Amino acid sequence: MRAVVFGEYGDRSVLRVRQSPDPRPGPGEVLVLVGASGVNYMDVYQRTGTYQVPLPAVLGSEGAGTVLSFADDVRGLAPGDRVAWTGVPGSHAEQALVPADRLVPVPEEVSTEQAAAVMLQGLTAHYLTHDSFAVRPGATVLVHAAAGGMGQLLTRIVTHLGGRVLATASTPQKRNLAEAAGAVRAVPYDAALDAVRELTGGAGVDAVYDGVGADTFDTSLQALRPRGTLVLFGAASGKVPPFDPLRLMAGSYFLTRPTLGHFIASRAELLDRAGALFRWVAEGVIDPAVTGRYPLDAVADAYAALEGRQTTGKLLVIP
Repeated sequence: MRAVVFGEYGDRSVLRVRQSPDPRPGPGEVLVLVGASGVNYMDVYQRTGTYQVPLPAVLGSEGAGTVLSFADDVRGLAPGDRVAWTGVPGSHAEQALVPADRLVPVPEEVSTEQAAAVMLQGLTAHYLTHDSFAVRPGATVLVHAAAGGMGQLLTRIVTHLGGRVLATASTPQKRNLAEAAGAVRAVPYDAALDAVRELTGGAGVDAVYDGVGADTFDTSLQALRPRGTLVLFGAASGKVPPFDPLRLMAGSYFLTRPTLGHFIASRAELLDRAGALFRWVAEGVIDPAVTGRYPLDAVADAYAALEGRQTTGKLLVIP
């Protein structure tokens, strides 16, 4: 099989497409024919060494496909079953080995591409809107980078739950996409605080969903109402520098930096969140919005688009 491999940490130039023998499932593992795999910032963090992984490594941590074979101790699966996963390394490949307990079944109403596109960002959006800050009808939130795949999902889910979204995006085209996803207003980043004051009558928003990081952190804090919540879930512009926690005292703010693994730690929770997610896809509540498809040989181009913040939706690798 062919796979995208990196043997050292670095920029996109370290990526190579390598041929290797087809893998064989070990205890508890399933061999999946990959139909599509997702392009995510998590992969960038691993490739650059921000998140350390054993090297050499196969890039990609999210995908969907069909079951080829599995170990003798695996139950409840059959060859040809469609499955999806996230948080499992080695997804940018023609075949992937996935622990059986990390696979979720893909219902007929959801395509393989939709499943691959929605697992990481969709499950993240689910816990962000149900746990990190539980959206209630009437809540007003600020969503940064709302035209990206993650931002559009958050906007649609918050709106579905009865909340109002004020969105930021860098260009008029992206702001139009954010409003099409349900934002009541989309503004440039440097206009966010004025828009918050106008929309909330000076009170501030109930929560900020910030996946941008360094460039937006100060704005996010200033946008909150007293006892508001800043959910920092990414660092697309770089990590937030160390700061004095006393800054939170200005409004008795809550700050959380969550990660998906803690919210799908048990199989029951993984299946519950994935089930809700796929129902939303089938019902049209959310649209994974795939805007780019790349073969294995063009994976570096996919990450160039992602890291250059040129994307307006989800990117997939199609082996």
